[in-house]
Amino acid sequence: MDRSAAALEIAREVGFDLAGVAPVRPPQAASLFDAWLAQGRHGGMTWLERNRDRIVDPRRVMPAGRSLLVVGLAHARAAVATPDGGRVARYAAGRDYHNVMGRMLMKLARGLRAAGLVGRSRRIVDAGPLLERSHAAEAGLGFESKAANLLHPSFGPWFFLGELILDVELEPTTWAPAGSCGTCTACLDACPTGAIVSPGEVDARTCISYQTIENQGAVPAELREKIGDWAFGCDVCSEICPWGSRAGDHAARFGTHPVIESAGLVEWVEAGESLAERLGGSPLQRPHRAGLARNAAIVLGNRPSDAGRVALLHALTFDPSEVVREAAAWSLAQAHGSDAQTRAALERAARLDPSETARDAIRDWRANCS
Repeated sequence: MDRSAAALEIAREVGFDLAGVAPVRPPQAASLFDAWLAQGRHGGMTWLERNRDRIVDPRRVMPAGRSLLVVGLAHARAAVATPDGGRVARYAAGRDYHNVMGRMLMKLARGLRAAGLVGRSRRIVDAGPLLERSHAAEAGLGFESKAANLLHPSFGPWFFLGELILDVELEPTTWAPAGSCGTCTACLDACPTGAIVSPGEVDARTCISYQTIENQGAVPAELREKIGDWAFGCDVCSEICPWGSRAGDHAARFGTHPVIESAGLVEWVEAGESLAERLGGSPLQRPHRAGLARNAAIVLGNRPSDAGRVALLHALTFDPSEVVREAAAWSLAQAHGSDAQTRAALERAARLDPSETARDAIRDWRANCS
């Protein structure tokens, strides 16, 4: 067994479903990434610009790197929702994959060293500076799709990627899983906000996942109804993809976080910092307490309920975040604008909210009440 094959075998023994080797060099998507940045389609993710050189060229991440060992871990599961119907992206339902895969990559690195295959390595999971989908495609883990994700014949889009940059030169794996998007445009047609602006290109600024996870400010008004039930992330393009239909169920690997099973949207709005504390080890920590409350408030505007109305009225006056108060105002006007008490509360908030920005927005939502 050659060194590359031995490394892949150890990766499988650790528990990864997919593994391949790519050269340490700028991947094929480097020029596309530059064009994407130039068009501002990364939204507020300014760290992508700041780290552009490291993202494009893995040799800047680890100058001693000679090979890139790319691994995949399947995470398919049934659709996920809170008890009152707030949708959560499937990948975020259980333990944070950064932690799970990080530990597995550490174990893989130890196994490679023990076998005498490598000396030094650098592990990366998602947030690290790599164009990992392009590297993974070069390593044979799948093909890049029109939804700008990676597809595999067995796992569809439902798998995580991770990498080890190694200080030894391994033979690249050149196989490519059979398949392509062909003439299918299901993901482009189904995207609620039209964020997939062309095959393989997503504008983060209109993507529900970006708005509910990465955006720390107010969600653009024109996107709020289109968010629908999505309280965290969005799986529409993956759910509609024909390649994902045979992916199986790997929920047991990551479990389901107790907060998702027990806490509904109303509690997301009302719980305050206690909710963030209860979300230890969950990807739902990413948008922080205010981001989750903002998201839940918007969904409550799209899914009206008496309990939701009470929670929104309380948030309108008492939430410490102007982003949450403004989202609560929009939802109250959207879902309960015909109610006299609601209109009175909005009128009061439009005069008394401590933020001028929030007052202006609340005044607009109040004017839209039926």
